[in-house]
Amino acid sequence: MRHRGRGFTFADVKSRFAFQPRYFLFWLLYFGLVRALFLVYYLPRTSALPAGTVPRIFGHALRLDASAAAYLCLAPFLLFVVGCLLGPRFGLARGLRGLTAVLVALVALLTVADLALYGPWGFRLDATPLQYLRTPGEAAASATPGLLGLGLGLWLALLGAGWGLYKGVVGRLPDLPAGFGRGRAALAGLLYLALLVVPLRGGLQQIPINQGDVYFSPVPFANHAAINVPWNVLNSLFLQNSTRNPYQFLPDTTAARLTASLYQTAGPDTVRLLRPGLRQPNVLFIILESFTGKLVGHLGGEPGVTPTLDSLSRTGVAFRNVFAAGDRSQKGLVALLSGYPNQPATSIIKYPRKTEQLPHLARVLREQGYSTAYYHGGELAFANMKSYLVTAGYQRFTERADFRAQDQNAKWGAHDHVLFARMLQELAGQPQPFFVTAFTLSSHEPFDVPMRTRFAGSNEASQFRNSVYYTDHVLGQFLQSARQQPWWANTLVVLVADHGHPQPGSSPVHDPAKFRIPLLLTGGALAPAARGRQVLTYGSQTDVAATLLHQLNLPATNFPWSRDLLAPAPPAWPGGAAFYSFTDGFGVATPAGTVTYDNVARRVIEHDSAVSRQQLRFGQAYEQASFGDFLGK
Repeated sequence: MRHRGRGFTFADVKSRFAFQPRYFLFWLLYFGLVRALFLVYYLPRTSALPAGTVPRIFGHALRLDASAAAYLCLAPFLLFVVGCLLGPRFGLARGLRGLTAVLVALVALLTVADLALYGPWGFRLDATPLQYLRTPGEAAASATPGLLGLGLGLWLALLGAGWGLYKGVVGRLPDLPAGFGRGRAALAGLLYLALLVVPLRGGLQQIPINQGDVYFSPVPFANHAAINVPWNVLNSLFLQNSTRNPYQFLPDTTAARLTASLYQTAGPDTVRLLRPGLRQPNVLFIILESFTGKLVGHLGGEPGVTPTLDSLSRTGVAFRNVFAAGDRSQKGLVALLSGYPNQPATSIIKYPRKTEQLPHLARVLREQGYSTAYYHGGELAFANMKSYLVTAGYQRFTERADFRAQDQNAKWGAHDHVLFARMLQELAGQPQPFFVTAFTLSSHEPFDVPMRTRFAGSNEASQFRNSVYYTDHVLGQFLQSARQQPWWANTLVVLVADHGHPQPGSSPVHDPAKFRIPLLLTGGALAPAARGRQVLTYGSQTDVAATLLHQLNLPATNFPWSRDLLAPAPPAWPGGAAFYSFTDGFGVATPAGTVTYDNVARRVIEHDSAVSRQQLRFGQAYEQASFGDFLGK
């Protein structure tokens, strides 16, 4: 019915002010669309889910989707209010379409990045990749041209789908009915803006929504599929800047006591591996990119992939039960060179103010008169590594820009054989004693190596296997030549991986097999009696620093998170223990087995039958105490 004196109908008002609810609905439907794409993209995993799980994914995801939709509606709803106040000349409809196009493009970009990274990383996109934005070329090096083309195609498709959905659900913005004042229109729009607070916090409950609210299944993939990626990225950014410890499992005193139990040794003595009377031996510290124990024969992995390492395990010192502290290169560097634990949802290397307070092997040895140098075929600026390494006090750096273009691959930088050749040439002039660190890169995706194929197959696992074989082979050639150099007799060589790898076997993110890595000692400085020694104690990358320093007769008191793997094991952990973290979870490995824990769902993922509850409590304590230390840096 028309009210003639006012010049508008109730239907006009309803149509005008149904625009904001329709806009909110548009985002809900768009998030459902991108979730469906995620499930189709990972169809083999989706097909393996128990019957009835897929509809439950969409149902449990709804609250988090609504929260993300509310965040994306904040700016458009505010623009709506301003446009109502300023009238037709403001161009409200055009402004809303433009703002929405930008938001859709951003969400589509996050979606495509998530699709590409979930497979190799095992967790939904968060703020982790943002640390690579300073070096986009390095960040893109993991992707093949085919993957980049697919990503571009999916992004354009998502843009088109967003535009079609917007036209179908939201449509044009009706004009403000004649006689309906701007103030009243703005007030109605402001009411919708205020109502967003309910979906923003996920409802009317006391505690705002978090990731754990969408977890419903014992299958991690199902829970991951229910996560809203834009919300996850924003939440991750917030947590990185938070001063609150989200891993508060136990009273702080209990957490500190349980954590300390790993560092209470039964005695001060350590097994001596170096030749008696040798003072200040050189240290050549070689970090091997992605060398997983799954491909190392002497660790029970596939035979024939690492013949150099397997030979060294018989002539040097092999640590059989060492685990990476985390799953990224920058995290491995901090664990190895500073003996510092990893953080589950960020990395201390992103915070130069914090890394300046970390101990570092290079700094300690420089104070003892060692010369220092760092070799890497890639760009040191990647993932903020350079600030960490410069702070450590390395005197000389060799990186990608120092190598000829013809000696580099198209992605990361100099091939490993070029890196080793450069280092072999320059070590002759390196002042002794020296501490030289080298970090390989050829066994990183996309596994581009200058070698005839050794293992047949074009899949990722085969390519990775070939790249590991290549690096192992050129490492063997380097060591063979190094044995002829004058400095070799007084040199201890440390060989260790920066982290493991999901391949072969596509290990899930928490799998202990993904974190087990090689650690070997070799070189002319080893005593003859030490050759062939097998160390069975369980330990972490964080323990390498104290183990090395004690062999050099130097204290490791400045490395409180590092313990000597050659000293008597702590009474509480007679076989040792290794803690590792992954995104939103942790694992603890001991001779009894491994337990892995999901920090978001607050429950065990997997555990071996002989694992005690004390082992889980220790892991919770370690996570809590180490993250508290990180916050306090």
